[in-house]
Amino acid sequence: MPESWAETSGERLAILGASGHGRVVADAALGSGWGSISFFDDAWPILQVTGRWAVLGTGVDLQRMASEVDAVVIAIGNNRTRLMWQRQLVHWGLPLATVVHPSAIVSRYATLGAGSVLCAGAIVNPFARLGGGCIVNTAASVDHDCELADGVHISPGAHLGGQVTVGEATWIGIGANVRQCITIGSDTVVGAGAVVVSDIGSNVVVFACPRDQCTRASRRSRIRTPRDDEGRTCEARSTRDKYRHPRSPRVVRHK
Repeated sequence: MPESWAETSGERLAILGASGHGRVVADAALGSGWGSISFFDDAWPILQVTGRWAVLGTGVDLQRMASEVDAVVIAIGNNRTRLMWQRQLVHWGLPLATVVHPSAIVSRYATLGAGSVLCAGAIVNPFARLGGGCIVNTAASVDHDCELADGVHISPGAHLGGQVTVGEATWIGIGANVRQCITIGSDTVVGAGAVVVSDIGSNVVVFACPRDQCTRASRRSRIRTPRDDEGRTCEARSTRDKYRHPRSPRVVRHK
């Protein structure tokens, strides 16, 4: 991780990823001083406009058009895909922008890795250290002395207490809360609204709260269809619900 951070700005910013998140990043970039925005997305040429901005080509086209932009930021939600592209852009010699919305609050003692994005209302407190390509989304907070590896996404309204450690490419869902001094592994998903009160390993998905009351399904086991007290199959109301028994709503699934 870098030893210090400085918000980057310039005239011409390229954004890789023309989804809704990309438009949020564009808004933050313009608010923080960037002069113009151009988008690149692998859906081009079918997708040629996103919001008010033109989509100029695919991700590969960025290498050819490198002289036409001052920096690039990746606005792809999938953490592993974002990291893959970030490493590819670095290999091509393209500079990475760090975008911080003007309403975000970042301590002078915090560290932000290259290519990170802080959305409106985000807070990063003193001595927190974020790796490259992290996202601290709308109204999310990262408290003092937290350590986030590369490619971590803290979703809108999620909050990390002090001294939390989060592994590479982990996703903290909307409205989740993580107690201080917790360690979460890499490639893990903490579901929306979860409350994490004890450590979590790598490559797991955690739903509901409190986390320490969740049950674990082994890697080789198969989660059975929920049944009611009389043995009848319970109708799943959503993809998430089909993994829940009505009397045991807390589940951890290993990938």
